[in-house]
Amino acid sequence: MRIEGMPSSISNLQPVQRPAEPSADAPVAGPSFGEQVKDAVEHINDLQSNAADLVEKVATGQTEDVHKAMIAMEHASLSFNFGLQVRNKALEAYQEIMKTQI
Repeated sequence: MRIEGMPSSISNLQPVQRPAEPSADAPVAGPSFGEQVKDAVEHINDLQSNAADLVEKVATGQTEDVHKAMIAMEHASLSFNFGLQVRNKALEAYQEIMKTQI
């Protein structure tokens, strides 16, 4: 059985080329780990500030959208807790590395 448009032999297939592995001194694209951590902390801070602003607006009567304020507070809380867990895991990893060097 022959399928329309398909070559009748596989003799003209080319081998797949393996991508070149980066050298140790090749520059790494993208932000560094420190910059990523800084950006994450700033994002968490922005979420908390936004939630605080929305709660203040609800408390002063400037808006009645309590639902939006509660969602913003929960989002900020979840983000903070996630960041805290990442910090705890990084600290545990650092402590394990220090134990192996003794």
